[in-house]
Amino acid sequence: MKKGILCAALAGSLAVAANSAMAAWPDDRPIELVVGFAPGGGTDVMARNLARFMEKRLGDAARIVVVNKPGSGGEIAAHYVQQAAPDGYTLGMINVPGYVFLPMYRKTAYQPEHLRLVARIVDDPAMLVANRDAGKPLTLQAFIEQSRKLGGGMSVGHSGDGTTGHIGMLELSRLAGFPFTSIPFKGAGEAKVALLGGHVDYVMMTTGEVRELEQPGSRLAGVALWAARRAANGVPTAAEQGYDVRISSERGIGAPRALPDGIAQRLEEAVQQTLQDPAFLAAAKADAPVLAFLPGAQWERDLAVLRQRLEPMVPMMEGSK
Repeated sequence: MKKGILCAALAGSLAVAANSAMAAWPDDRPIELVVGFAPGGGTDVMARNLARFMEKRLGDAARIVVVNKPGSGGEIAAHYVQQAAPDGYTLGMINVPGYVFLPMYRKTAYQPEHLRLVARIVDDPAMLVANRDAGKPLTLQAFIEQSRKLGGGMSVGHSGDGTTGHIGMLELSRLAGFPFTSIPFKGAGEAKVALLGGHVDYVMMTTGEVRELEQPGSRLAGVALWAARRAANGVPTAAEQGYDVRISSERGIGAPRALPDGIAQRLEEAVQQTLQDPAFLAAAKADAPVLAFLPGAQWERDLAVLRQRLEPMVPMMEGSK
């Protein structure tokens, strides 16, 4: 009897302690927002802008600190968040499609089912880009036909194996039946320099990475957009040119899977309110045109569909394991 009373008292004490900890969130210590890439990159800059505006929505005492844990295409950061306590003090920037695709073709230290998505922030479609001065085909069909004529196909630069641009080219290659020479770089900036220098025939970048297209006299030309509809730059979609391929660089926030619903809801609302803030939109700069909020639960459902679309590309990644 005494043992039962003791167990009940202990359980009650633990529940009170847990409720007290949740009641204190997020005021008693800083929230870590973990970025899986080096400082100064697109994800890092967006995370730092987002953090200072989200703080205002979480309370006067709330503080969000960006922590960089670069390496392995975001795997190190995702594993760190997966292993953290689900108390709302450790969040991570999630980069799709790599977040979904990496565990599909090689063993990773994290699994998407062990993390909880809080909210999507950005949906930035991929685009095939050419150098106007290089004399290469500027329509998708002409690009495909020229690739078929060459032994190894046209060379296409991108930000690395398994990234948005690489996956987009793999899907087009599979559907249209043509070869291409994949040229991975460390980032879109490097790939763009190589394109303008004549070292690659084309590059795959996102619309946010190639704002020059909208400037008069730009040397860059958009060939096709991997999206459902044209963006502000007016580049025709791949679907308009006969190939229904779609892939975007999506970014958002994730947390350990057992994050309490109440905290997840407050974070989701803070993200949504931040994306509607004119001051944040002004600070977001290149990201502003591709901001696309989604609640975490809906984003998880969308990524389940994306996983099915990516399955046929897994055998094409055998050499990358």
